[in-house]
Amino acid sequence: MNYDPDSYQPLLMSHDEAATVKAYLSDQRENEQQHSLLVRSITARTKALTEYMANPIEVPGHGEAGGYEHHRHKQNYIFLHSAGLLFLITGKPQYRDYAAEMLTQYAKVYPSLTLNTSRDSNPPGRLFHQTLNESMWLLYAADAYSCIQQTLTEEQKQLIENSLLREMASLFTETYQHDFDIVHNHGLWFVAAVGLCGYAVNDQSIVDKAIYGLKGDSTSGGFLAQLSQLFSADGYYMEGPYYHRFAIRPLLLFAEAIARRQPQLNIYNYNEQIIRRTSFALMATAFPNGTLPALNDASRSMNIRDEGVLIATSICYSRYSQDPKLIEMANQQNAVWISAAGLELAKAASAQPSHATTWDSVLLRDGPAGDRGGIGILRQSDRHRDTHMALLWFGQHGSDHTLHSALDHGHFDGLHLSWFNRGQEVLYDYGFGRWVNIEPKFGGRYIRENSSYCKQTIAHNTVVVDEKSQHDGSTAAAERNWGTPHFFITDNAAGQGMSAYAGGYYDGVDMQRTVLLLSLQECECPVLLDLFRLTSADEHRYDYPIHYHGQIIQTDFSYQTHKHLAPLGQANGYQHLWEVARSDTAATPGSASLSWLMGQSYYSVTIAVPRGGEIIMTRTGANDPDFNLRSEPAVIVRTKGANQLFATAYETHGYFDEATESSTDARGSISRVEVIGHDQTASVVRLHTTASNCYTVMISNQPQPDTSAQHTVTFSGKTYTWQNMFSVEKTH
Repeated sequence: MNYDPDSYQPLLMSHDEAATVKAYLSDQRENEQQHSLLVRSITARTKALTEYMANPIEVPGHGEAGGYEHHRHKQNYIFLHSAGLLFLITGKPQYRDYAAEMLTQYAKVYPSLTLNTSRDSNPPGRLFHQTLNESMWLLYAADAYSCIQQTLTEEQKQLIENSLLREMASLFTETYQHDFDIVHNHGLWFVAAVGLCGYAVNDQSIVDKAIYGLKGDSTSGGFLAQLSQLFSADGYYMEGPYYHRFAIRPLLLFAEAIARRQPQLNIYNYNEQIIRRTSFALMATAFPNGTLPALNDASRSMNIRDEGVLIATSICYSRYSQDPKLIEMANQQNAVWISAAGLELAKAASAQPSHATTWDSVLLRDGPAGDRGGIGILRQSDRHRDTHMALLWFGQHGSDHTLHSALDHGHFDGLHLSWFNRGQEVLYDYGFGRWVNIEPKFGGRYIRENSSYCKQTIAHNTVVVDEKSQHDGSTAAAERNWGTPHFFITDNAAGQGMSAYAGGYYDGVDMQRTVLLLSLQECECPVLLDLFRLTSADEHRYDYPIHYHGQIIQTDFSYQTHKHLAPLGQANGYQHLWEVARSDTAATPGSASLSWLMGQSYYSVTIAVPRGGEIIMTRTGANDPDFNLRSEPAVIVRTKGANQLFATAYETHGYFDEATESSTDARGSISRVEVIGHDQTASVVRLHTTASNCYTVMISNQPQPDTSAQHTVTFSGKTYTWQNMFSVEKTH
């Protein structure tokens, strides 16, 4: 094919845009303004590429997941792309020559390569052990090629296009056509890679397969099907933030290429701006320090500095809204996407003083129609301007085999609670059991404990019934069920609150969880009040686990530690918990408290304990012969009964600095939690403080179309009346 250098444009940055970026860099350096986010990003990219280019180009053969060959192929596409991009911006021939030589060497060997060996369910590519990695290579190679294409000879272009790019595209659309149209995060990478490849080689027939699917119906597969089916009405991605940040990268890169090559498709407004909605939904789930919650199979270390979120910040600022929160997120990311959009955002960041990013409280509905539960997030600042965040999860199971069998990352954790403040997750989710790309650990795949512990309900902060996991551990059953929102209120004078129901997660047991962030006079930080209500016609064993990190400081109850450890149970995750200590609460006067030190902060939990119950202290590691699980503590409050309300108050207080031997406010302010009563109408509890104050908290348990309506309930002869879905009254 012949190309007109004056009309042909690279996929993601035009020649004029590249010239503008180059001029900006020159101006910044002349004025010694090296603090610009774009300058930092390009400087870091240039430094890394220069170091990599010092080594000869190598195209290795097949290798195991995470092995040398795998890593080398991955590094090759990363720096191939960097070379193409930096040539486009700077015009320096060494970058162009490097990218051209890399593409040429791969083109000479790719057609003769046999398929690699796969050790998991994902089929192999010719370079990598799974096609997912192959698609990532193709996407970045296609964009790199577009950056240098107009400088190549016809012979070079024919070799690269016919022996490499088109060969790779056919691997997805022909060899693995049965997987190409899957609606899944892998599927997004497949269509984006093939779509960019089609644009790069100027073949609209390839592009159409990527946009509309192999059948061309925009429903059974293709990019438009992904945008229509993969995200909820509010943009939430069913597999959770970890997979969301991975899926959003190819989504945005392909969308940007479509917007430039086929503007008539109006892709950024498709499906009522689903790209904007899903980008902001992902950003809104992040903890204040930028870490993403580890819902479902997820790494606990993933954060907003991931490339997908980085791209989302720049594109959303340029394509949708110059929202100040995006500027602050860019500052927190300390980088921008190297593009015209990144330049626009970098200029705005330089002009605006930096301050902490504060996202609002938000309720994100789950399911394509927004009717499959959701995720509630409350954010509230304390007196020191630190943001406290509580997360309540009650959406659809993170798996859906009606879309594809690979959508199998869900955990059994309905009504799970996470809590974050002072730069750390206090009540947390274990996340996945996986050694990513560490070949000696089961080929870098999921460990068997991921299913036997990490996915099980006891590994999360939600109540376990009869030592079984929700939906009896059946993914098929869980996929057919989800929670129901009760209320979500952020403008109550006492604080903020959210509540949800979960029915059918256990046979014959209905569950409701209400989470409040309350501002109490005695407490320096918002108090997290957790009310977990269970109702049944029959008696059950209820376990309320508290997963925490840190060192126990004190308790107000006695317990017996065990000289010889034994697993707490036999199945459903219990077999992986060592029982470290136990307390019989038969003599406990209705309430128990425990405090621990985590980092430089003290935390206290005070819970209304039913008589005849037990408090069990555990640690993961039992029945783990390969030492796969992290050794982490938990406290489990156990009781038996039919109807039960676990009323628990969590406090953040004090400060500790070992270096200066400083410790303040090591004791909490809540001395006792008392359950007054609960039924289908309402729950009423009291919080007693060390200052001899009492706070009566009243919550409606009935769905109300008018959240400001008046409520009345009578317990033990006393009538309580209040307005709104919850209220707090202070007495002495």
